[in-house]
Amino acid sequence: MRRVVASSMIGNGLEWYDFALYGIFAPIIFKPQYFPSDNYYAGMLATYGVFAMGFLMRPIGAVMFGYIGDHYGRKFALMLSILLMAIPTACIGLLPNYAQIGIWAPILLTVIRLLQGLSLGGEFSGSIVFVVEHAPMGKRGYAGSSSIMSLCGGMLLGLAVATFFSKILSQEDFESWGWRIPFLFGIAIAFVGAYIRHHTDESPHYEKAKQGGHLSKTPLKEALQQHPLSLLRGIGLYLCVTVPFYILTVYMNEFFTHHLKYPKDDTLFAMTLSMTLLMFMVPITGKISDRFGRKRVLMATTIAYFVCAYPLFTLMIQPGFGNALTAILLLSIIVSFYIGPAPTMLVELFPTSVRYTGMALAYNICAALFGGTAPLVVTWLIQKYQILTAPALYIMVCAAISFISFIGYHDRYKEDLH
Repeated sequence: MRRVVASSMIGNGLEWYDFALYGIFAPIIFKPQYFPSDNYYAGMLATYGVFAMGFLMRPIGAVMFGYIGDHYGRKFALMLSILLMAIPTACIGLLPNYAQIGIWAPILLTVIRLLQGLSLGGEFSGSIVFVVEHAPMGKRGYAGSSSIMSLCGGMLLGLAVATFFSKILSQEDFESWGWRIPFLFGIAIAFVGAYIRHHTDESPHYEKAKQGGHLSKTPLKEALQQHPLSLLRGIGLYLCVTVPFYILTVYMNEFFTHHLKYPKDDTLFAMTLSMTLLMFMVPITGKISDRFGRKRVLMATTIAYFVCAYPLFTLMIQPGFGNALTAILLLSIIVSFYIGPAPTMLVELFPTSVRYTGMALAYNICAALFGGTAPLVVTWLIQKYQILTAPALYIMVCAAISFISFIGYHDRYKEDLH
């Protein structure tokens, strides 16, 4: 079980390490070097647009890796996904900028993000399935929360590495070549994760289904035809994971520096503290869901989102860094109560025969349509309506949709995986 959790956390950690780097470097590296523009909003919309485009390939990756995972095994799919993940991560670190190759720079960055999205389409969701299927009943929520812990750990590692190189290098060297080194580090992380996964046992639920002849030959077709309600429900309930999370972890960096005018050091401190709090909270909230039920905890959190999001963003934009820091930490606590139990609940929606495909589709469709576009949407909303609380309003809409998605759902937290 330790090897299962370790391999899952390393693979997930690499994914979110890369996303942390892209979010941190978006305003200071990618915008000026790959999307130069005299108009600030045009440059940022282009930068976040490429971030969002990486998510468009995730449903395709979900179908591809879902088929591999449901047909050939979870372990093989995850081995393949982590190795494919290392390639685009390293390519970002080697990519020439606009001044060197002109329009090809943003084009190639977009292609890399698309390839990255393809490989990542099966990584995060598949690793959650792998861990939860290994966990005993009564501890699935706690086990599933390890995926979120690694997510936060990867984000923290990205923040730490970016901060380290920005401190030891001059600004000129950092912006010229130093920012590339953190992306190249991703190769080493990927191969360590692949080695551990190679020495991990296959999922017991998958093995049981395989021996009993219950594997699906067409998991995508079966998931769409026999479990459409579960897919729709999964997309709806995951809204309150992906939108608040990407606003908190990707957009807040830009929000603090550009709109609230806080120094980069203060912004990195707030982001680091927020991720640390989130990382320590999610195993607690996962355990709480094992005791009181996933549905009860998550529905209560959607209400907390709806009630608290606007007051927290109102507090965030008040003068004084203490107000902003307090608001982002309180928002992180609310996010932890949803993001901790939600992955396990998504796994419990589907039977073993199509679990990898169903979980990957629900997660990646939601991430593609709403998560990856969240920084883009809130940037556009603030520009159009000139209100800094626009992110809160977007979170509130998502909370209402997620709440509705729970209606009629039978919680399976006290049942064996079927």
